[in-house]
Amino acid sequence: MFSPHMLVIPVGSVVNFPNADPFFHNVFSLFNGRRFDLGLYEAGTSKEVIFSREGVSYIFCNIHPEMSAVVLALSTPLYAAADSARKFIIREVPPGEYELHVWIEGTPQPALDRLTRQIRIRAGVSNSADIDASNSPPSSSQHLNKFGKPYDRDSKPAY
Repeated sequence: MFSPHMLVIPVGSVVNFPNADPFFHNVFSLFNGRRFDLGLYEAGTSKEVIFSREGVSYIFCNIHPEMSAVVLALSTPLYAAADSARKFIIREVPPGEYELHVWIEGTPQPALDRLTRQIRIRAGVSNSADIDASNSPPSSSQHLNKFGKPYDRDSKPAY
């Protein structure tokens, strides 16, 4: 498994993908955030990727279909992840007008776009916004391997 499952980073950050397992991995992403294929690499080694543009990168292993992670590369320092109570706080936001975007794993982009809000932050007052994502349909598609084909679910790794 990847740990953490979700990582939010500033654009230009380097993310390491260590292999701490006793078998090979082939980490890849074919999504619009950062496309890459690290190829096969063995236990005890690590590879890194620079996330040089803003976007969402879904990360998988071409050998282990159950492995998945998400890297969100952002060009703003103003972000927060919701806690287990589905609440979040974005600290140190200067007064002004902002557009608040929401990202929920597995939710199609049109549903996420409907959650976008215009926010006005005022100095010296508590600022809050309610976002109801309960009607956001999750995506039901299974991911494909790095060749755009379904994983061979019948084959088992030789370890």
